[in-house]
Amino acid sequence: MGILVDENSRILVQGITGREGSFHASACRAYGTNVVAGVTPGRGGQLFEDEVPIFNSVEEAVRETQADVALGFVPPAFAADAIAEAADAEIPLIICITEGVPVLDTVRISRYLENKPVRLIGPNCPGLITPGANCKIGIMPGSIHQPGRVGVVSRSGTLTYEAVGQLTNLDIGQSSCVGIGGDQIIGTSFVDVLRMFNDDPETDMVVFIGEIGGTMEQQAADYIKESFGKPICALIVGAAAPAGKRMGHAGAIITGDSARAESKIAALRDAGAIIIPTPADIGVTAQTVFQGLRSPG
Repeated sequence: MGILVDENSRILVQGITGREGSFHASACRAYGTNVVAGVTPGRGGQLFEDEVPIFNSVEEAVRETQADVALGFVPPAFAADAIAEAADAEIPLIICITEGVPVLDTVRISRYLENKPVRLIGPNCPGLITPGANCKIGIMPGSIHQPGRVGVVSRSGTLTYEAVGQLTNLDIGQSSCVGIGGDQIIGTSFVDVLRMFNDDPETDMVVFIGEIGGTMEQQAADYIKESFGKPICALIVGAAAPAGKRMGHAGAIITGDSARAESKIAALRDAGAIIIPTPADIGVTAQTVFQGLRSPG
């Protein structure tokens, strides 16, 4: 049934009455996600879509609804406080969609979360989805997903959708899809997600999408080489990016040789990953590997 969330997950939406929060909370509910509460200070006692209770604080919402996943649509200046509030309520899984969170705020909240029983995904991420459980927590288009046995993990939301679209068009379903976020500092790394996929008996292979900037892909390559026991297809984008110029995501900037696409591709190839040449080749590359898993012998 995939990783991190399932049909029993109980979702709380921070910022549910805002434009983005209300739009995506409604889309999550339409997909089948169990949204049990919303939080907007000053709006406590109201209902979202005539069914979902809204609370003034996360603590109150958790006490009344037993929510165990927080989905945040809070403006950048207040995102770190929203994460801290969810952590103080000991919500095990916190997903921050917000783009543009100041780096210093992310540094501080990362330190604050150390040794707390919570996991942060994001910020600046599309969220995650487990299609077989009808559980969509984030901004991804639910209609392109189908249940299956291929895990997807990516720094890019758009390329996550592109990968899923190609897989589904080839009738290759997904176990879970996780967008870890494109900022310089994020709560959950490639290695974290790969460990979960490696331990998941319902994930047979993984599609991995990285990009320029930082060294997370090399860290993932080290883990793949040493411990990952399943086939993995890897795409790295940004080969044409000039040094020192940010390309899209805040974390997508070349600051040294290790941050270049070529270095990441070389590390992943050396680790045994099957390299996807271009974004257009995600589906066909994965299909070849997936069919090999299904072939006798």
